[in-house]
Order: sequence, then structure tokens, then C-alpha cells
Amino acid sequence: MIGVKNIYMELELLQKICQQYNLGMLKCQPLKLKGGFMHKMYSLITTQGRYVVKLLNPFIMQRETALENYRTAEKLELMLEEKGIPVMSALTFGNKKMQNLEGQFFYLYKYYDGKALKSEDIKEFHCRRIGTVLAHIHELDRRDEPYNHSGIHIDWDFYIEQLSVQNEELYRLLMENRSLLYESQNNGNIAIKSLPSVLSVCHNDMDSKNVLWAGTDFRIIDLECLSYSSPFVELYELALCWSGYEKCHIDYNLFRCFLRSYAEAGGCLPTDWENIYWSNCGRLEWLEYNVKRSLGMECSAEEIQLGISEVKDTMAHVIYYHDAKQDIIKNLSEI
Repeated sequence: MIGVKNIYMELELLQKICQQYNLGMLKCQPLKLKGGFMHKMYSLITTQGRYVVKLLNPFIMQRETALENYRTAEKLELMLEEKGIPVMSALTFGNKKMQNLEGQFFYLYKYYDGKALKSEDIKEFHCRRIGTVLAHIHELDRRDEPYNHSGIHIDWDFYIEQLSVQNEELYRLLMENRSLLYESQNNGNIAIKSLPSVLSVCHNDMDSKNVLWAGTDFRIIDLECLSYSSPFVELYELALCWSGYEKCHIDYNLFRCFLRSYAEAGGCLPTDWENIYWSNCGRLEWLEYNVKRSLGMECSAEEIQLGISEVKDTMAHVIYYHDAKQDIIKNLSEI
């Protein structure tokens, strides 16, 4: 009954959004879009056109730094838009991109008729295009400033203990890989301190699910994580993601193609790839976030199953990444 009630409340909210922002009357039931792991997105077909609304996760919005992070991202989104980067920008109402109706924060977009590529559909053409546009983004406002990162300090033993009571399968999964989690975290914290003192505008989540393609045309979506960060780490993460890492099967031809296209477009490559390998710790933070969700912490009841699924997938990535280290480093040395 809770799920039915939530659906009804969301439908009522979407109708109010259409009315409040003069989008026209809904012509059919809103369509929930797939792919979002943190927020909810709906396609709205109205008498005035087609739109997309992103309902921001209320638990994310409760974080102390949430609003400030979104404000920073919006300023950078405007920069990308003005420089001609192919992004799907949020609509502006009242000189603001982020809107708030009845306590629900959200963004509105004009609909773009494109689709995210599945891993098996990614070709060298796509890696060249994304590698090139990434180089252009990184060169927009490159700064010689230190990459200040506090490191990752996750108490995996705490979560293992909690899972031992609530989810035996996830408990065994984390317990069997406890040493690997701490090793990856410790080595990552050491490596992060040695990253070059360079900052650039970074998307921070520009994997294949966040790029919509319409033939050879594309739009980059999910711009809420834009910030100044290490271009070297983002380059490396995206080269992995666009070459099959998320399916635990890296196509090294695509991997090298992505990196070479970035360099050919004027992007700077790091000199110490092994340090970059260890600095790539985002999967550990994503794992912790989903362990929390699987335990019902800082999330709604409907997110628990999603959290469980993501913990399994992310642990598979952690293990694969560790096992593939020698091959990854070898191919990086050939760039």
C-alpha cells in the first residue's frame, strides 16, 4: 500500500508542477524513466510539448553540503552551455534552475529524443567522441591548484557487523573481501595525496548511462555533480567505464582509443599511471552508500532492494578491478 500511495502522491505532484510552471496539461500518464540510481526521473507529455522532470532524492537533499554543491554545479553547467559543450541543461524559472514545490526539489528539462548506450553497443566512434569532448571540458578552466581530498575513511567492520544481523548474503560478500576493501582504501588514500596539483571542471559521472545518443548526435546529462576536481582521475575512470569495466570485461582497444582521443584533442595525460590506478576510489564510496541503503539507512523503504542489488554489482567491480591491475597498467604504458 505504501508504494501505491507514493505513486499517487508523485502523480499529484507532477500535475501541480505542470500547472505551476505553465507546461500545459498532461496528455497521458507520466512515464518513469530507467537508469537513475539516486533520483527519480519522469517523462511528461503535455499539451505544450515533452519534458523531463528529475525529482531529487530527499535524503540527499538533507545533507549539509547538498544545496551548496548544487549551486556550484549549476554555475559550471552554465559555463559548459555557453562554451557549446553538448549538455542537456535544466530549464530556468525565476532565474533559478533548481525548483522547489511543496518541499520537493527538482529540475525540469526539454525532452531530448536520445538513448544511453548499453556496454555492448559502445564502439570506437563513441570513445573518440567522448574522449574528445572530455578534453574540451577539462581545458575550459584548468587551474594549477592542489587536489584537496580528505581521503576515504570507511569503517567496513561496522557495516559487516550490521549486515551479519540483517543480510547474511551481503555479510558473507563483504566479510570474504574485507582485506581487499581495506587495502584498496589505504592505498587509495596514499595515492590521492600524490596527485598532481591540477584542477579542472569535471562532470564526475559521465559514464555511458549519462550520455544520450541520437545517431551521431549526443547530449551529456546528470550535471548535478559538476565540480572542480582532478582531470587525471576522471579521464582514467571514464576510459574504464567506456571500455567495459562496468560489465567486468575491459575491451583494451576501446580503452586505449578513449585515452588517445583525449590526448589528440589537447588533453594532458598523467605521468604516473599506477598512482592514478590507486587513486580511483569512487567505487568504494558508492559501495558504502549502497550498503547503507541495503540496511535501510538514510533512504526510503523502496530503495532497500536497489541498494542490495548495487552492493552486489559494486563488489563485483571491486574484485575485478583488483584482478585486472596488471593488464590495466600494461595497456596504460602503451598510450
